[in-house]
Amino acid sequence: MTPPRTPQIPVVVLAGFLGSGKTTLLNHLLRNREGTRIGVIVNDFGAIEIDAMTVSGQVGSTVSLGNGCLCCAVDASELDTFLETLTRPSARLDVIVIEASGLAEPQELVRMLLASDNPHILYGGLVEVVDAAEFGRTRQRHPEIDRHLAVADLVVLNKTDRVGEAERERLRAAVAELSGPAAVISAVHGRIDPELLFDPALRPDHEDKVRQLTFEDLLREEAPDGHEGHDDHLHASYESVDFTSDIPMDPRRFMEFLDSRPDGLYRIKGFADFGAGDRDNTYALHAVGRFLRFVPRPWARGEQRLTQLVMIGAGIDAAALSAGLAACRADGAGRADEPGRADASDVERAMWGVLRYVQEQAPEPEVFDAHETADPREAAAEA
Repeated sequence: MTPPRTPQIPVVVLAGFLGSGKTTLLNHLLRNREGTRIGVIVNDFGAIEIDAMTVSGQVGSTVSLGNGCLCCAVDASELDTFLETLTRPSARLDVIVIEASGLAEPQELVRMLLASDNPHILYGGLVEVVDAAEFGRTRQRHPEIDRHLAVADLVVLNKTDRVGEAERERLRAAVAELSGPAAVISAVHGRIDPELLFDPALRPDHEDKVRQLTFEDLLREEAPDGHEGHDDHLHASYESVDFTSDIPMDPRRFMEFLDSRPDGLYRIKGFADFGAGDRDNTYALHAVGRFLRFVPRPWARGEQRLTQLVMIGAGIDAAALSAGLAACRADGAGRADEPGRADASDVERAMWGVLRYVQEQAPEPEVFDAHETADPREAAAEA
């Protein structure tokens, strides 16, 4: 049996103007990561406090945040070099977060990621953080925020505790109009559910049993009542919809569903079975905002052939989404994977809509020396 390949690492761009709360949100992710190893790239200059540590704003500096987390302060021109380092198997990271400069053009970072030749990364979305209390004044000083919101995949309306309920609803409507299909969620002190951005890491049992007490454990134990305790309810700001079908999906109808997915639907993840469209493979699906990728994988021997999807968003109609996916099943003329039940040429033509978004698996990782340095400057010198 072919060994499983190393999955691609999602790269999330965290953007927002100065004072919007990007670093606070990042600190929250680091403190509530539940064992997920996060690589942090700071595209900024100056002193940036991250998880009670200071990263000197010099290009090329790297600080370990503990438990496998790394933080790098870089210039945009050095982004590929640092991504190459952070995606090495020896770094053992699960997700990478790029905190963009408060005055950066986030779409440029997104273009760099989408154009990157690094086969180990996967675009994880552009998250734009907005200061609810300062939104009007920010638009006056920086009208380009309208352009930033227009390309965001997820908008976090932060500091909503500083405005009244009526003003909060007005701001939410204004931001939603500017951000189009992006999901908009409200937050206080940058506290959002980390599962909006990345999946919890699954570790071998022995790693949890022998791991050292961490900074995040202490924070969880020492958090005063009414502060971090609300994190247990962060999922209330969005909806999650599960869909499972043992009937293959009709590729044409499924692509029509994906092309017309509603506003506020931020992430779709899972696996799709296209039956007669491709009897040899299941298709891993990764969608964030308007970005979409399929990665085919051979069915394992004896594996149950299912379509299993999870949809995450804000302000979405769960019943309508479930009904829409159910209508995509290839059951109009019987199961599409049963011989003789579907016209082969028609199914093949329908699969072209899927194949437009296919991305090949990342190659097998190279084997590195166990003592290899994680310092990007040394890695760059070796190149």
